[in-house]
Amino acid sequence: MSTLQIVVLLLVLVVLAVAGAVGWQVMRRRSLRQTFGPEYDRTVAEEQSRSAAERELRDRERRHAELTLRPLNPADRDRFSKQWQAVQAQFVEDPAAAVVAGDDLVTRLVAARGYPTKDFDDQLAYLSVEHARTLGHYRDAHEIFERGQRREASTEELRQALVHYRAIFAELLDASGNGAAPRQQAPDHNADARNAAADNGAAPRRPAPDHDPEEHAHA
Repeated sequence: MSTLQIVVLLLVLVVLAVAGAVGWQVMRRRSLRQTFGPEYDRTVAEEQSRSAAERELRDRERRHAELTLRPLNPADRDRFSKQWQAVQAQFVEDPAAAVVAGDDLVTRLVAARGYPTKDFDDQLAYLSVEHARTLGHYRDAHEIFERGQRREASTEELRQALVHYRAIFAELLDASGNGAAPRQQAPDHNADARNAAADNGAAPRRPAPDHDPEEHAHA
């Protein structure tokens, strides 16, 4: 083989190696986008570079794989559903306390599913692997919860917090069993209208219990 042939062969091998590396990166990026959805863009915006963001997301996947997640048994799912109904009913009399109770209930559900809950940011990182598309609801709800603790949140904002909590609560509860939704009381004739006005497309539509927080906001 001549020197020219050797040089050409080496160049071809280099081109193939580069093309393979680029192709792998594109596939990996596409996989991360599919897994994390809006969380991918959020992480890219927060990190110094796209590569750093993707390393962070891959690290989340690795840590998530080490968890032992567990479904809820039917009795626990029923208990959580009834506790959520109680939180919604509490909003009518004490919106701030209802949001505190909602935050606590979601945290307990997260823990019951097997996720760490000691640090909120760490909790979000674990949840983002399987629940990225409702994670924004959880962030918004918790931010209002913290402002409520400082007495800086209005009643309307507290209502929105409960709507946001409902979105992540419903997803975690559904994912823990056979896909059944949290038990709700029978809807009344205005249930659909209340859900449409209250959720603004943010939370899953579900029949509203008799003491839904949306009623308080529009009373």
